[in-house]
Amino acid sequence: MPAAHHALLIRELEALERGECSRLMVLMPPGSAKSTYGSVLFPPWYLGRNPGTAILGVSNTTTLAERFSRRARNIVSMPQHTQVFGETVSAESSAAGSWETTRGSEYFAAGVGATITGRRADLGLIDDPVKSREEADSENTREKQWDWYVNDYLTRLKPGARQILIQTRWHEDDLAGRILAREAARWRVVKLPMEAVENDPLGRKPGERLWAEWFTEEMVADAKLNRRSWSALYQQEPSPDDGTFFRREWFKLVDPNTVRGHAYTTGDFAVTEGGGDFTELGTHRYADGVLTLGVDGWFGQTSADVWIDKLLDQVGRHKPLAFFGESGPIRRSVEPFLLRRMNERRAFVRLEWLARPHDKPTMARSLQAMAASGKVQIADTEYGNRLLTQLLQFPAGKRDDAVDMAALMGMAIGDAHPAVTKLAAAQKPAMDGYMKEREEDSWRVA
Repeated sequence: MPAAHHALLIRELEALERGECSRLMVLMPPGSAKSTYGSVLFPPWYLGRNPGTAILGVSNTTTLAERFSRRARNIVSMPQHTQVFGETVSAESSAAGSWETTRGSEYFAAGVGATITGRRADLGLIDDPVKSREEADSENTREKQWDWYVNDYLTRLKPGARQILIQTRWHEDDLAGRILAREAARWRVVKLPMEAVENDPLGRKPGERLWAEWFTEEMVADAKLNRRSWSALYQQEPSPDDGTFFRREWFKLVDPNTVRGHAYTTGDFAVTEGGGDFTELGTHRYADGVLTLGVDGWFGQTSADVWIDKLLDQVGRHKPLAFFGESGPIRRSVEPFLLRRMNERRAFVRLEWLARPHDKPTMARSLQAMAASGKVQIADTEYGNRLLTQLLQFPAGKRDDAVDMAALMGMAIGDAHPAVTKLAAAQKPAMDGYMKEREEDSWRVA
Protein backbone atom coordinates (compact mmCIF):
# COMPACT_ATOMS: atom_id res chain seq x y z
CA MET A 1 0.00 0.00 0.00
CA PRO A 2 1.37 3.44 -0.88
CA ALA A 3 1.65 6.06 1.83
CA ALA A 4 -1.26 8.52 2.09
CA HIS A 5 0.58 11.28 0.24
CA HIS A 6 1.63 8.85 -2.50
CA ALA A 7 -1.98 7.80 -2.97
CA LEU A 8 -2.98 11.46 -3.22
CA LEU A 9 -0.29 12.10 -5.82
CA ILE A 10 -1.38 9.05 -7.85
CA ARG A 11 -4.96 10.33 -7.89
CA GLU A 12 -3.89 13.76 -9.07
CA LEU A 13 -1.68 12.32 -11.83
CA GLU A 14 -4.55 10.12 -12.97
CA ALA A 15 -6.83 13.16 -13.05
CA LEU A 16 -4.34 15.00 -15.24
CA GLU A 17 -4.06 12.05 -17.63
CA ARG A 18 -7.87 11.90 -17.89
CA GLY A 19 -7.95 15.60 -18.72
CA GLU A 20 -9.70 16.71 -15.52
CA CYS A 21 -6.92 19.29 -15.16
CA SER A 22 -4.22 20.41 -17.55
CA ARG A 23 -1.60 21.77 -15.14
CA LEU A 24 -0.46 20.05 -11.97
CA MET A 25 2.04 21.46 -9.47
CA VAL A 26 3.49 19.18 -6.80
CA LEU A 27 5.24 20.84 -3.85
CA MET A 28 6.62 18.33 -1.34
CA PRO A 29 9.69 17.97 0.91
CA PRO A 30 12.93 16.36 -0.31
CA GLY A 31 12.86 12.57 -0.12
CA SER A 32 9.06 12.26 -0.22
CA ALA A 33 9.17 10.11 -3.42
CA LYS A 34 7.41 12.74 -5.53
CA SER A 35 9.90 12.17 -8.37
CA THR A 36 9.50 8.40 -8.19
CA TYR A 37 5.79 8.72 -8.86
CA GLY A 38 5.82 11.82 -11.06
CA SER A 39 8.93 11.36 -13.20
CA VAL A 40 9.61 7.62 -13.17
CA LEU A 41 6.31 5.73 -12.86
CA PHE A 42 3.90 8.20 -14.47
CA PRO A 43 5.57 8.70 -17.90
CA PRO A 44 5.45 4.97 -18.89
CA TRP A 45 1.82 4.79 -17.80
CA TYR A 46 0.94 8.01 -19.66
CA LEU A 47 2.65 6.90 -22.87
CA GLY A 48 1.06 3.46 -22.65
CA ARG A 49 -2.41 4.98 -22.38
CA ASN A 50 -1.71 7.64 -25.00
CA PRO A 51 0.20 6.05 -27.91
CA GLY A 52 1.79 8.43 -30.37
CA THR A 53 2.30 11.21 -27.82
CA ALA A 54 5.52 12.91 -26.76
CA ILE A 55 6.91 13.89 -23.35
CA LEU A 56 9.49 16.59 -22.70
CA GLY A 57 11.16 15.84 -19.36
CA VAL A 58 13.16 18.65 -17.77
CA SER A 59 15.33 18.92 -14.64
CA ASN A 60 17.94 21.34 -13.34
CA THR A 61 20.65 19.54 -15.35
CA THR A 62 20.58 17.28 -18.38
CA THR A 63 22.27 14.60 -16.28
CA LEU A 64 19.40 14.50 -13.79
CA ALA A 65 16.80 14.69 -16.56
CA GLU A 66 18.42 11.72 -18.32
CA ARG A 67 18.48 9.78 -15.06
CA PHE A 68 14.70 10.10 -14.75
CA SER A 69 14.36 9.31 -18.46
CA ARG A 70 16.50 6.18 -18.17
CA ARG A 71 14.45 4.81 -15.29
CA ALA A 72 11.20 5.47 -17.15
CA ARG A 73 12.61 3.85 -20.31
CA ASN A 74 13.63 0.76 -18.35
CA ILE A 75 10.05 0.33 -17.12
CA VAL A 76 8.73 0.55 -20.69
CA SER A 77 11.24 -2.17 -21.59
CA MET A 78 9.87 -4.56 -18.96
CA PRO A 79 7.73 -7.51 -20.14
CA GLN A 80 4.97 -6.47 -17.74
CA HIS A 81 4.61 -3.12 -19.52
CA THR A 82 4.45 -4.85 -22.89
CA GLN A 83 1.78 -7.23 -21.62
CA VAL A 84 -0.41 -4.38 -20.42
CA PHE A 85 0.10 -1.79 -23.16
CA GLY A 86 1.39 -3.81 -26.09
CA GLU A 87 4.50 -1.75 -26.60
CA THR A 88 8.15 -1.59 -25.67
CA VAL A 89 11.13 0.64 -26.36
CA SER A 90 11.97 0.90 -30.04
CA ALA A 91 15.26 -0.74 -30.97
CA GLU A 92 15.92 2.13 -33.37
CA SER A 93 15.70 4.87 -30.71
CA SER A 94 16.63 3.88 -27.18
CA ALA A 95 19.18 6.41 -25.87
CA ALA A 96 18.89 7.33 -22.21
CA GLY A 97 17.82 10.89 -22.94
CA SER A 98 15.89 10.34 -26.16
CA TRP A 99 13.84 7.26 -26.90
CA GLU A 100 10.70 6.09 -28.66
CA THR A 101 8.23 3.25 -28.23
CA THR A 102 7.04 0.75 -30.77
CA ARG A 103 3.66 2.54 -30.89
CA GLY A 104 5.16 5.88 -31.88
CA SER A 105 5.49 7.64 -28.51
CA GLU A 106 8.55 9.73 -27.68
CA TYR A 107 10.46 10.90 -24.61
CA PHE A 108 13.13 13.61 -24.68
CA ALA A 109 15.13 14.73 -21.62
CA ALA A 110 16.77 18.14 -21.21
CA GLY A 111 18.24 20.39 -18.56
CA VAL A 112 16.85 23.84 -17.79
CA GLY A 113 18.42 26.19 -20.31
CA ALA A 114 19.28 23.48 -22.84
CA THR A 115 18.43 23.75 -26.52
CA ILE A 116 15.12 22.03 -27.25
CA THR A 117 14.28 23.50 -30.65
CA GLY A 118 12.79 21.00 -33.06
CA ARG A 119 10.94 19.19 -30.27
CA ARG A 120 7.19 19.17 -29.69
CA ALA A 121 5.46 17.70 -26.67
CA ASP A 122 1.98 16.70 -25.52
CA LEU A 123 3.19 16.63 -21.90
CA GLY A 124 5.78 18.93 -20.38
CA LEU A 125 7.24 17.54 -17.17
CA ILE A 126 9.60 19.68 -15.07
CA ASP A 127 11.05 18.00 -12.00
CA ASP A 128 13.47 19.70 -9.61
CA PRO A 129 14.28 22.81 -11.70
CA VAL A 130 16.48 24.41 -8.99
CA LYS A 131 19.90 22.92 -8.36
CA SER A 132 21.10 24.66 -5.21
CA ARG A 133 20.55 27.41 -2.67
CA GLU A 134 23.11 29.58 -4.45
CA GLU A 135 21.20 29.21 -7.70
CA ALA A 136 17.88 29.92 -6.01
CA ASP A 137 19.21 33.10 -4.40
CA SER A 138 20.68 34.43 -7.66
CA GLU A 139 18.30 36.91 -9.23
CA ASN A 140 20.19 36.60 -12.50
CA THR A 141 19.81 32.80 -12.53
CA ARG A 142 16.12 32.98 -11.67
CA GLU A 143 15.59 35.44 -14.51
CA LYS A 144 17.41 33.19 -16.98
CA GLN A 145 15.37 30.17 -15.91
CA TRP A 146 12.13 32.09 -16.29
CA ASP A 147 13.10 33.38 -19.73
CA TRP A 148 13.91 29.81 -20.80
CA TYR A 149 10.60 28.54 -19.43
CA VAL A 150 8.56 31.20 -21.22
CA ASN A 151 10.47 31.51 -24.48
CA ASP A 152 11.83 28.00 -25.02
CA TYR A 153 9.95 25.43 -22.95
CA LEU A 154 6.37 26.70 -23.36
CA THR A 155 6.84 27.23 -27.08
CA ARG A 156 7.74 23.53 -27.45
CA LEU A 157 4.40 22.38 -26.04
CA LYS A 158 1.61 21.51 -28.45
CA PRO A 159 -1.74 23.31 -28.21
CA GLY A 160 -3.66 21.79 -25.33
CA ALA A 161 -0.55 20.13 -23.90
CA ARG A 162 -0.49 19.23 -20.22
CA GLN A 163 2.09 20.39 -17.75
CA ILE A 164 3.50 19.00 -14.52
CA LEU A 165 5.86 20.89 -12.21
CA ILE A 166 7.43 18.94 -9.34
CA GLN A 167 9.69 20.72 -6.88
CA THR A 168 10.44 21.77 -3.35
CA ARG A 169 10.22 25.49 -2.72
CA TRP A 170 13.50 27.39 -2.52
CA HIS A 171 12.59 31.02 -2.99
CA GLU A 172 9.43 33.10 -3.23
CA ASP A 173 10.51 34.03 -6.76
CA ASP A 174 11.46 30.51 -7.90
CA LEU A 175 9.78 28.89 -10.91
CA ALA A 176 6.75 27.75 -8.91
CA GLY A 177 6.42 31.19 -7.33
CA ARG A 178 6.51 33.00 -10.66
CA ILE A 179 4.02 30.65 -12.24
CA LEU A 180 1.59 31.00 -9.33
CA ALA A 181 1.95 34.78 -9.40
CA ARG A 182 1.05 34.80 -13.08
CA GLU A 183 -1.62 32.12 -13.44
CA ALA A 184 -2.45 30.41 -10.15
CA ALA A 185 -6.07 29.80 -11.18
CA ARG A 186 -4.97 27.57 -14.06
CA TRP A 187 -2.96 25.17 -11.90
CA ARG A 188 -4.01 22.40 -9.55
CA VAL A 189 -1.55 22.56 -6.65
CA VAL A 190 -0.66 19.68 -4.32
CA LYS A 191 1.20 21.31 -1.44
CA LEU A 192 2.24 19.07 1.43
CA PRO A 193 4.48 20.41 4.21
CA MET A 194 6.52 18.07 6.38
CA GLU A 195 4.49 19.11 9.42
CA ALA A 196 0.83 19.68 8.77
CA VAL A 197 -0.82 23.08 9.10
CA GLU A 198 -4.51 23.99 9.09
CA ASN A 199 -6.64 22.52 6.27
CA ASP A 200 -4.10 19.84 5.41
CA PRO A 201 -4.90 18.01 2.12
CA LEU A 202 -4.33 14.66 3.84
CA GLY A 203 -6.52 15.52 6.81
CA ARG A 204 -3.57 15.52 9.20
CA LYS A 205 -3.71 17.40 12.47
CA PRO A 206 -1.46 20.50 12.74
CA GLY A 207 2.08 19.40 13.52
CA GLU A 208 1.53 15.82 12.36
CA ARG A 209 4.54 14.51 10.43
CA LEU A 210 4.44 13.48 6.78
CA TRP A 211 5.19 9.78 6.07
CA ALA A 212 6.10 9.03 9.66
CA GLU A 213 7.22 5.52 8.67
CA TRP A 214 10.05 7.09 6.66
CA PHE A 215 10.73 10.54 8.12
CA THR A 216 11.79 9.92 11.71
CA GLU A 217 11.62 12.45 14.52
CA GLU A 218 15.41 12.66 14.43
CA MET A 219 15.44 13.47 10.71
CA VAL A 220 12.88 16.23 11.24
CA ALA A 221 14.80 17.63 14.21
CA ASP A 222 17.96 17.79 12.08
CA ALA A 223 16.07 19.54 9.27
CA LYS A 224 14.84 22.21 11.70
CA LEU A 225 18.42 23.19 12.61
CA ASN A 226 18.50 25.38 9.51
CA ARG A 227 15.48 27.61 9.95
CA ARG A 228 15.37 28.87 6.38
CA SER A 229 15.77 25.44 4.77
CA TRP A 230 13.14 24.00 7.07
CA SER A 231 10.60 26.64 6.14
CA ALA A 232 11.28 26.57 2.40
CA LEU A 233 12.29 23.02 1.51
CA TYR A 234 10.26 21.14 4.11
CA GLN A 235 7.27 23.36 4.83
CA GLN A 236 7.01 24.81 1.29
CA GLU A 237 7.01 28.35 2.72
CA PRO A 238 10.13 30.14 1.41
CA SER A 239 9.20 33.37 3.23
CA PRO A 240 7.74 32.57 6.66
CA ASP A 241 5.86 35.33 8.43
CA ASP A 242 8.34 35.56 11.29
CA GLY A 243 11.43 35.70 9.08
CA THR A 244 14.61 33.67 8.71
CA PHE A 245 17.64 35.86 7.95
CA PHE A 246 15.96 38.66 9.90
CA ARG A 247 13.58 37.68 12.71
CA ARG A 248 10.42 39.57 13.56
CA GLU A 249 11.18 39.61 17.29
CA TRP A 250 14.38 41.57 16.65
CA PHE A 251 12.52 44.68 15.56
CA LYS A 252 10.42 47.15 17.50
CA LEU A 253 8.16 49.58 15.67
CA VAL A 254 8.53 53.09 17.05
CA ASP A 255 6.84 56.45 16.56
CA PRO A 256 9.12 58.39 14.19
CA ASN A 257 8.26 61.64 15.96
CA THR A 258 9.92 60.39 19.14
CA VAL A 259 13.18 59.28 17.49
CA ARG A 260 16.29 61.34 18.08
CA GLY A 261 19.77 61.09 16.63
CA HIS A 262 21.70 62.08 13.53
CA ALA A 263 19.95 61.59 10.22
CA TYR A 264 21.45 59.60 7.36
CA THR A 265 19.96 58.80 3.96
CA THR A 266 20.67 55.71 1.88
CA GLY A 267 19.59 54.71 -1.59
CA ASP A 268 19.48 51.66 -3.81
CA PHE A 269 19.12 52.87 -7.38
CA ALA A 270 17.45 51.10 -10.31
CA VAL A 271 17.87 52.24 -13.88
CA THR A 272 14.85 50.66 -15.60
CA GLU A 273 11.86 52.95 -15.78
CA GLY A 274 8.45 51.35 -15.34
CA GLY A 275 9.73 47.83 -14.66
CA GLY A 276 12.42 45.69 -13.09
CA ASP A 277 13.79 46.65 -9.69
CA PHE A 278 12.64 49.57 -7.55
CA THR A 279 14.68 52.56 -6.54
CA GLU A 280 14.51 52.72 -2.75
CA LEU A 281 15.36 55.86 -0.75
CA GLY A 282 15.29 55.89 3.02
CA THR A 283 16.25 58.30 5.79
CA HIS A 284 17.23 56.89 9.16
CA ARG A 285 18.44 58.10 12.54
CA TYR A 286 21.36 56.78 14.56
CA ALA A 287 22.18 57.56 18.17
CA ASP A 288 23.81 55.74 21.09
CA GLY A 289 24.44 52.66 18.96
CA VAL A 290 20.76 52.28 17.99
CA LEU A 291 19.67 52.59 14.38
CA THR A 292 16.10 53.58 13.50
CA LEU A 293 15.26 52.67 9.91
CA GLY A 294 12.61 54.17 7.67
CA VAL A 295 11.92 57.49 9.38
CA ASP A 296 11.24 58.66 5.85
CA GLY A 297 11.23 56.77 2.59
CA TRP A 298 10.27 56.59 -1.05
CA PHE A 299 10.26 53.90 -3.73
CA GLY A 300 9.41 53.79 -7.40
CA GLN A 301 10.23 52.52 -10.87
CA THR A 302 11.02 55.84 -12.46
CA SER A 303 13.75 57.63 -14.37
CA ALA A 304 16.79 59.07 -12.59
CA ASP A 305 15.63 62.68 -12.79
CA VAL A 306 12.55 61.79 -10.70
CA TRP A 307 14.26 59.84 -7.94
CA ILE A 308 17.13 62.30 -7.68
CA ASP A 309 14.60 64.98 -6.80
CA LYS A 310 12.89 62.58 -4.39
CA LEU A 311 16.26 62.03 -2.73
CA LEU A 312 16.86 65.75 -2.43
CA ASP A 313 13.37 66.17 -0.99
CA GLN A 314 14.45 63.95 1.91
CA VAL A 315 17.72 65.85 2.20
CA GLY A 316 15.75 69.06 2.52
CA ARG A 317 13.42 67.65 5.15
CA HIS A 318 15.96 65.91 7.37
CA LYS A 319 19.37 67.52 6.70
CA PRO A 320 21.22 64.17 6.87
CA LEU A 321 24.92 64.18 7.76
CA ALA A 322 25.64 61.94 4.76
CA PHE A 323 24.10 59.97 1.95
CA PHE A 324 25.29 56.40 1.35
CA GLY A 325 24.93 54.78 -2.04
CA GLU A 326 26.44 51.87 -3.87
CA SER A 327 29.58 52.45 -5.89
CA GLY A 328 29.88 51.19 -9.44
CA PRO A 329 28.37 51.98 -12.85
CA ILE A 330 25.18 53.57 -11.50
CA ARG A 331 27.17 55.97 -9.34
CA ARG A 332 29.26 57.04 -12.34
CA SER A 333 26.15 57.66 -14.41
CA VAL A 334 24.08 59.58 -11.86
CA GLU A 335 26.60 61.41 -9.67
CA PRO A 336 27.20 64.36 -12.04
CA PHE A 337 23.46 64.93 -12.42
CA LEU A 338 22.96 64.54 -8.68
CA LEU A 339 25.63 67.11 -7.91
CA ARG A 340 24.17 69.54 -10.41
CA ARG A 341 20.69 69.20 -8.91
CA MET A 342 22.11 69.65 -5.41
CA ASN A 343 23.60 72.95 -6.50
CA GLU A 344 20.46 74.05 -8.34
CA ARG A 345 18.22 73.25 -5.39
CA ARG A 346 20.77 74.33 -2.75
CA ALA A 347 20.14 70.98 -1.02
CA PHE A 348 23.58 69.72 -0.08
CA VAL A 349 24.65 66.45 1.51
CA ARG A 350 27.92 64.61 1.79
CA LEU A 351 27.99 61.76 -0.74
CA GLU A 352 29.63 58.47 0.21
CA TRP A 353 29.73 55.42 -2.06
CA LEU A 354 30.23 51.96 -0.60
CA ALA A 355 31.56 48.94 -2.47
CA ARG A 356 28.98 46.16 -2.60
CA PRO A 357 30.07 42.64 -1.58
CA HIS A 358 29.65 39.67 -3.89
CA ASP A 359 26.15 38.72 -2.78
CA LYS A 360 23.17 40.28 -1.04
CA PRO A 361 23.25 38.22 2.18
CA THR A 362 26.89 39.21 2.74
CA MET A 363 25.94 42.83 2.16
CA ALA A 364 23.26 42.54 4.84
CA ARG A 365 25.39 40.77 7.50
CA SER A 366 26.26 43.92 9.45
CA LEU A 367 22.61 44.95 9.61
CA GLN A 368 21.65 41.42 10.63
CA ALA A 369 24.20 41.43 13.48
CA MET A 370 22.92 44.78 14.75
CA ALA A 371 19.31 43.65 14.56
CA ALA A 372 20.02 40.38 16.37
CA SER A 373 21.63 42.43 19.15
CA GLY A 374 18.53 44.59 19.54
CA LYS A 375 20.23 47.63 18.01
CA VAL A 376 17.80 48.20 15.13
CA GLN A 377 14.27 49.53 15.33
CA ILE A 378 11.90 50.54 12.55
CA ALA A 379 9.80 53.65 12.27
CA ASP A 380 6.09 52.85 12.32
CA THR A 381 5.45 54.53 8.99
CA GLU A 382 4.05 53.20 5.74
CA TYR A 383 7.56 52.98 4.37
CA GLY A 384 8.93 51.44 7.56
CA ASN A 385 6.37 48.66 7.38
CA ARG A 386 7.23 48.05 3.74
CA LEU A 387 10.86 47.71 4.75
CA LEU A 388 9.98 45.33 7.60
CA THR A 389 8.06 43.07 5.22
CA GLN A 390 11.05 42.81 2.90
CA LEU A 391 13.42 42.17 5.80
CA LEU A 392 11.30 39.25 7.02
CA GLN A 393 11.10 37.77 3.54
CA PHE A 394 14.81 38.19 2.82
CA PRO A 395 16.63 36.53 1.14
CA ALA A 396 13.79 34.38 -0.24
CA GLY A 397 11.44 37.28 -1.02
CA LYS A 398 10.60 38.42 -4.49
CA ARG A 399 11.57 42.01 -3.64
CA ASP A 400 14.69 42.98 -1.70
CA ASP A 401 15.53 46.48 -2.95
CA ALA A 402 14.54 48.05 0.37
CA VAL A 403 16.78 45.57 2.18
CA ASP A 404 19.72 46.58 -0.03
CA MET A 405 18.99 50.21 0.80
CA ALA A 406 18.92 49.56 4.54
CA ALA A 407 21.97 47.27 4.37
CA LEU A 408 24.07 50.22 3.22
CA MET A 409 23.45 51.85 6.59
CA GLY A 410 24.46 48.66 8.36
CA MET A 411 27.65 48.51 6.30
CA ALA A 412 28.54 52.12 7.11
CA ILE A 413 28.06 51.57 10.85
CA GLY A 414 29.72 48.17 10.84
CA ASP A 415 32.79 49.54 9.08
CA ALA A 416 32.92 52.60 11.36
CA HIS A 417 32.72 54.83 8.31
CA PRO A 418 34.10 58.35 9.00
CA ALA A 419 30.84 59.86 7.82
CA VAL A 420 29.18 58.12 10.78
CA THR A 421 31.85 58.29 13.47
CA LYS A 422 33.66 61.57 12.85
CA LEU A 423 30.73 63.53 11.45
CA ALA A 424 28.43 62.43 14.22
CA ALA A 425 31.02 63.46 16.78
CA ALA A 426 31.42 66.86 15.18
CA GLN A 427 27.68 67.15 14.54
CA LYS A 428 28.28 68.78 11.22
CA PRO A 429 28.88 67.43 7.72
CA ALA A 430 32.19 67.70 5.93
CA MET A 431 33.00 67.81 2.24
CA ASP A 432 33.27 64.49 0.49
CA GLY A 433 36.22 63.50 -1.68
CA TYR A 434 34.51 64.67 -4.84
CA MET A 435 34.08 68.18 -3.42
CA LYS A 436 37.63 68.46 -2.11
CA GLU A 437 39.04 67.29 -5.41
CA ARG A 438 37.46 70.14 -7.28
CA GLU A 439 37.71 72.79 -4.55
CA GLU A 440 34.44 74.30 -5.60
CA ASP A 441 33.08 76.64 -2.98
CA SER A 442 29.56 76.07 -4.22
CA TRP A 443 29.61 72.56 -2.78
CA ARG A 444 30.60 73.61 0.71
CA VAL A 445 28.10 73.07 3.47
CA ALA A 446 28.05 75.60 6.26
